[in-house]
Amino acid sequence: MSRRTSIPTLASNPLVLLVLVLVALSVAVQMTGTPLSRVTQIAIYVLYGAGVNLLLGYTGLVPFGASVFFGTASYAAALAALHLVGNEIVGLAVTVAVSVVLAALLGAVVLKRRGLYFSLLTLACSQIAFEIAFKWTDLTGGENGLQNVPRGLFPSFLSFHVFALVTVTAAMWFLWRLAHAPFGRVLQALRDNEQRVASLGYDTYRVKLAAFVISAALIGYAGGLLAFLLQGAYANNLSWQHAGDSLLMTVLGGVHHFLGPLWGAIAFILLEDKLSGLTEHWWLIFAPIIMAFALLSPEGIHGLAQRVLRRERWTLTRAGIPRRPDVIAPYRSTELDADAGTPILTVKGLSKSFGSLVTASNIDLEVHPHRLHSFIGPNGAGKTTFFNMLTGVLPSDRGTIVFDGTDITRLAMHQRIRLGIGRSFQILSVFRNLTVFENVRIAVQARSPLRFGLWRDAHSIDSVNARTWSLLASVGLVERAAEPCTNLSHGEQRLLEIAITLATEAKLLLLDEPLAGLGEADRQVVAALIRQLATRHAVLLIEHDIDRVLSLSDRVTVLHQGRLIADGKPADVAAHPDVIAAYLGAAKDGETGFTAPARAATTTAIGKPLLRLEGVSSGYAGSRILDGLDLVVREGEAVALLGRNGVGKTTTLRTIMGGCPLSAGRITLDGADLTGAKPYEINRKGVSLVPEGRRLFPNLTVVENLRLAARPGGLSVEEVFALFPRLHTRQRAKAENLSGGERQMVAIARALMVPSRVILLDEPFEGLAPAVVKEVMEAVAKLRGRVALVIVEHHAETVLSLVDRAYVLVNGKVAYEGKAEDLERDTALQHRLLGVVHPSETEAAAIAADHS
Repeated sequence: MSRRTSIPTLASNPLVLLVLVLVALSVAVQMTGTPLSRVTQIAIYVLYGAGVNLLLGYTGLVPFGASVFFGTASYAAALAALHLVGNEIVGLAVTVAVSVVLAALLGAVVLKRRGLYFSLLTLACSQIAFEIAFKWTDLTGGENGLQNVPRGLFPSFLSFHVFALVTVTAAMWFLWRLAHAPFGRVLQALRDNEQRVASLGYDTYRVKLAAFVISAALIGYAGGLLAFLLQGAYANNLSWQHAGDSLLMTVLGGVHHFLGPLWGAIAFILLEDKLSGLTEHWWLIFAPIIMAFALLSPEGIHGLAQRVLRRERWTLTRAGIPRRPDVIAPYRSTELDADAGTPILTVKGLSKSFGSLVTASNIDLEVHPHRLHSFIGPNGAGKTTFFNMLTGVLPSDRGTIVFDGTDITRLAMHQRIRLGIGRSFQILSVFRNLTVFENVRIAVQARSPLRFGLWRDAHSIDSVNARTWSLLASVGLVERAAEPCTNLSHGEQRLLEIAITLATEAKLLLLDEPLAGLGEADRQVVAALIRQLATRHAVLLIEHDIDRVLSLSDRVTVLHQGRLIADGKPADVAAHPDVIAAYLGAAKDGETGFTAPARAATTTAIGKPLLRLEGVSSGYAGSRILDGLDLVVREGEAVALLGRNGVGKTTTLRTIMGGCPLSAGRITLDGADLTGAKPYEINRKGVSLVPEGRRLFPNLTVVENLRLAARPGGLSVEEVFALFPRLHTRQRAKAENLSGGERQMVAIARALMVPSRVILLDEPFEGLAPAVVKEVMEAVAKLRGRVALVIVEHHAETVLSLVDRAYVLVNGKVAYEGKAEDLERDTALQHRLLGVVHPSETEAAAIAADHS
């Protein structure tokens, strides 16, 4: 049994600080002669801002017109007090009820849209309410508003002030509990990655609607308090001029901090009070203050204080994760109780096209329980599109999908997941601003009856915690559980992606390239895990590692240009001539493989040292990834950077490009110091990065992506097309419609459009079919001698024949540096440094000493 999360002390609870600040302000204004109503107003606007931040900071929705609830609620409270009851508490209850009903009606409409459209729709609602309030004189008093609202229970202002402070604190306490409850945790996951939340089985539309209603209730209560504070209600709170006040306060205080609305409300109200006394054009003074914070402290006042104290982190929730149990139970998936002879998934006539591009054409497929069924094909064949249609990410044009006896062709994504389909994504899909533990815990919570709890602390649910620890142990991430997801290497994030997928406890697992980006040790672990899962589930696997596909699979189906060209046992499919031609890129003479371009030493002109790293140490959020790294790249030289996952390969490239700050050491380019330079400055000096994942502009064509990067001295578009002939034929295609191999070619070509002296390539062959790898390798080979190349790659056999020298990293340090051909011949050394056996630090040091 795991030990529960330790209960935070009062001193660490932000509500204690909230009370202390409000009480201190109440005393201070009495001593300075400032009206006590200013503090009451601050408290009301703190709740107003907190309600807005439930949408903005926690859920990722930007409401420009939250004032529709604030202003409408003030009228509801005033009308209730004037015409229905003379009781403030009942009036406030009526206010909350009106706000909830109004939010349910408006939310059902405005939440159909995302991003800017959602924001503009809320603003439009607020402006409509303003027009009604301003023109409906008989009910609202028009421009004079409603006045002389009675305050029978609290005739003295001091009593009302105390009541307001107590109830605002109670509402903030509820919000703090909500943020830590299962429902609040789902909101934070939804903020980071809505599609991934849906892929876990959550109905994201209803989750957002519930958050919208709760936010409106809090904002409405604040609006009701304002009506009793002013003893009146006025239309100006609904106008577009004031619609953004709460949003502005929240941003000023700090969107990613629970007490951000407190600091924002204090600054906004006190500055408005003082500056408006100096000039009627006080915004001319206030606006530059806002601009200064936006430019110098994007995390607002709270973030600025953290920077001074060197404790920078988001404070929407308390820090930490549940304590690790003394014994972690081994992960064991639930077994699918189904007849292996009856298909669990049946697809008939499934078709999909994007204009003239056909990605699926009359696909018929059956997937059976307790089997590992691989779905393979060259880049651009339509494999991921097929998965997207199975899970509801994309609608099919024609055909039917029957899962476990139910036609799911028209069901929403979350409904399909709830029936028992789980998937991983080709492009990493995790919750980047949550911890590793919380990423998996959110996925486990999706299967819990408490998944939408509003009160209980999510970290106190022992059954969910225990399952989470088991899943983390199954992929080797227990020691990284408390790390923010952004601190993980690419390979570790891939392992996290797999753990999240396994948490769904699905009957059918759709795994989209789960081995991409993993080192050999992790590939063996994950491959064994997938094989074990296939004995208890149905598994449909997309993977480019053909050797493992053939050794692991019970059945293989091959897709080419949207059509199935082979289906059957692995050995039969491997020998199929159409598969050899389409997938393995066989030549016309019948060759079934390909040979990597030979190391053309005669064409390579290696010169003096160009890029140098000396004693470089760097990492993320206080963690050290590189530890005294030394590395040299010479002019015209191709260098491979090898090592297992998490040793610092990608971190090295990010550090060179200025994306990861140095804690020690020095980086120079041709003698010029790059330490501390901005990424764009480093690029202009001649260092270009081809990032893992390509990162093209999806809505731009191939030519537009290239021309956007072009600078004098770089290659011309014509020269790029000569280097990558395939891009010439695809030059007018949008990047989003390119295959993975074509995207990689564009990413490399984009780096050549600038006058680069060093090109850093991060996993350039990841996720590419062999035929496409050959094309990309041939293009890279043509660059040798023209520019210096640093290639990060997991598979030594792929890159060693292409480069002059190789570095192997172990624990952020160089364990091997020498000629690539020497390492290529020394398979025993490769095994020690890159294989399953993890050398100790002593062994790594010995290897480094032997080859220095």
